[in-house]
Parts: sequence; structure tokens; C-alpha cells
Amino acid sequence: MAGDDREVGKKPLQMGQKPSEAWQITEHHVDMTRPAQPVRKLTIAAEPQNISVDLNKSALFIVDMQNDFCTEGGWLHSRGIDISPNRKPIAPLQATIEAFRSQDIPVVWVNWGVRKDLLNIAPSLQHAHNPHGNETNLARPVPGTRSEVIAAGSWGAEVVSEINPGDRDHQILKHRFSAFWDTETDSVLRNLGIKTLFIGGVNMDQCVMTTLEDASFLGYDTILLEDCTATTSPSYCVESVLYNVKLLFGFVTKSQNLLLKFAEVEGSAK
Repeated sequence: MAGDDREVGKKPLQMGQKPSEAWQITEHHVDMTRPAQPVRKLTIAAEPQNISVDLNKSALFIVDMQNDFCTEGGWLHSRGIDISPNRKPIAPLQATIEAFRSQDIPVVWVNWGVRKDLLNIAPSLQHAHNPHGNETNLARPVPGTRSEVIAAGSWGAEVVSEINPGDRDHQILKHRFSAFWDTETDSVLRNLGIKTLFIGGVNMDQCVMTTLEDASFLGYDTILLEDCTATTSPSYCVESVLYNVKLLFGFVTKSQNLLLKFAEVEGSAK
């Protein structure tokens, strides 16, 4: 008890980003209770079932909306690939990002950022991006463009200008298709107290899908925002992703369903 008496009136040091995930420290006492936040319940139309989530445990999770995948002069465009599908999520993401920020819900960006010496890239991953060995390899300049094939710090690895967060939000680099493999993603989300991910980005059938699957395997609730994700792959790839997410890995909704509910919440608060 003497130790407790010495702590009276002293402001503890918070070790952790959120009180619900943090310790409170003083010289003679460590409080590990991590008081839970009140539930901010939101019910949303989704498939295969409607869902209710806690906004205090949710995040918007955006994958690879980068110049090399979504902008003329980027890597995909330089290969003659039609990037127009990958630009379709930009407008709905603009509105969704601002809505999440206005609700004080974390926005997490996960983007390719390859080492220029490729020491964290296995031959199998290099082959996936240059299967015949006759194209520009990862982290190398593409002649006649601004791209350096998703090299960390390059223009091609930047988020497209329309939604580029600058230094806002939470940003994570990855060097695999999945945002959870050999990255800090899981640690960041757990320290933010996140359980539920609203996922968007590109390419839907590649990095988005592998990320969503790994998130599900790790125990996160996964909701794919259908209009906030896209791919340059054939339409049957989109159909397969939507089918499998609804069957096995999570839920599918559209950003408008969220925005309508956010508007209701804001209206009831006035």
C-alpha cells in the first residue's frame, strides 16, 4: 500500500498508442488493465450477410494504390497494360478515406517498396514480375518512364496523387504480395487495437486477395469494399475473388453502404 500512496497525484506515462492497448507507468506502479473503449456499433448491408462492427476496433486498409499500378507512365502502363480499371477505385476511395478520417477511424496504407539491392526478394518473386527475363526487373528504371518498378522511395511506389496521404494516417511498406508476410502490419494493427479491416486497393486478385486471406487466417474480420478495389486481370478473376471472399474469408460491401451509415451517425449526433 505504501507504494500506492506514493503514486497519488502523479500522472502516469502511457506506453502504447491507445489507452485500450497501453500500460500506464509511474515510478512504483504499472497499470496493465487496458480499459476497454465503449463500443461504437455500426450495422452495414453486406454479403453474404449483413454485419455489425465496432468502429473503435476498425480500420480502412488500402493496398497498393500506387503510380506503378494506376498511373500513365507507371510500370503496368509501360508494359502495355490497360490501367483504367485500377483507376476506378480512386473516386470512391476519396470519399471513403475522408469519411473514415472524419469519424476518427484509422486509415492504414500498405504499399510495395522494394529494396534496390533486392536482398529481401527471392528469385521466385523476381520471376513473378519478369517471367521471361526480358523485361525490366524489380527496382530497376524502366527506360522512357519515371518508373523504377516499385522501388522504395521512387515515384512509381508513391500513392496516386488524387489520394496521396502525404504524412497522414499509418503507412507500411511491404515486399510481398501479402501485406502480412515479413512486414510490421500485424504489430501495427494489434497496437492500434484493430480487429476489423475494411479493405480496398489493387490488384484485387493478387495483393488485395492474398492480404485479405492472411488477415482472415490471423483472426481479423475482413470486409472487402467492392467498389474500392479493382484489377487489370480478366473479369473472371473478379468473380472468383468475390465468390471466395463471401464463401470462405469474410464479407463484401460497397463504400456507399458505409457512407450512408456514417451520415446517419453524424445526423443523430447533431
